[in-house]
Amino acid sequence: MSKSLIKSRGISGRALAFTAVLFVLAITLAPPLQHYFVQRAQINSLQAQVNDSKSALEQATRDLALWNDPKYVASQARTRLHFVFPGERQYIVLGAPATADKPAEPAAAVAEQIPTGLPWYSKVIASITSANANH
Repeated sequence: MSKSLIKSRGISGRALAFTAVLFVLAITLAPPLQHYFVQRAQINSLQAQVNDSKSALEQATRDLALWNDPKYVASQARTRLHFVFPGERQYIVLGAPATADKPAEPAAAVAEQIPTGLPWYSKVIASITSANANH
């Protein structure tokens, strides 16, 4: 019986020593591994930011190339600023049906909200405040 007791103590002693070595290794290796994974996550995040910045730069380069074209500048001036070339006439149609880009807004809605019987400057202020409240 004593031999089996010593034998079992020897095995448990080896297992205890093995467990202690593994525990020391885990404590020793845990902080560097944690730092490694944190740094890998930071590197991946920074690489994603670099890729986003590169794509934004490419888009800005394409936009700059468009704005260097005089025809594009003229078309943008026509659509955005309602500019016309000399000798041309521009007509602005009020109350036109809605286009696909922008829905039509009722122009008379603001005029109906302004009280009657006020001086002209009060009507102007009332129209500005009511138009501001609608948007």
